[in-house]
Amino acid sequence: MFNREEYIINMIKDMNINDKLRLGVAMFSSSFINTNYNKKEMFEKMDSKLKKIDSTYIMSFSGIYDHTVVMFVMSKVMEFTKEEQNRIAMYLVNSI
Repeated sequence: MFNREEYIINMIKDMNINDKLRLGVAMFSSSFINTNYNKKEMFEKMDSKLKKIDSTYIMSFSGIYDHTVVMFVMSKVMEFTKEEQNRIAMYLVNSI
């Protein structure tokens, strides 16, 4: 059976590294995502990595809104339970 976690994980697999980092920045800065990770630490790591590899990246949410796949995944993850959000966050962190 194809469940919603698998669907989101497959979307993340298809993302390039810049979009994965943008998703990480969005997830770990959102108050709507509840994970067991240290959100501040993970945000800072992904933010600094993104700044190193993407010269057009500016830390503002208006830059994230231009990436519809990132926003779609964020909206779906917000609907998940805390356990599901943790699994998605763990996959994202391990895939970067």
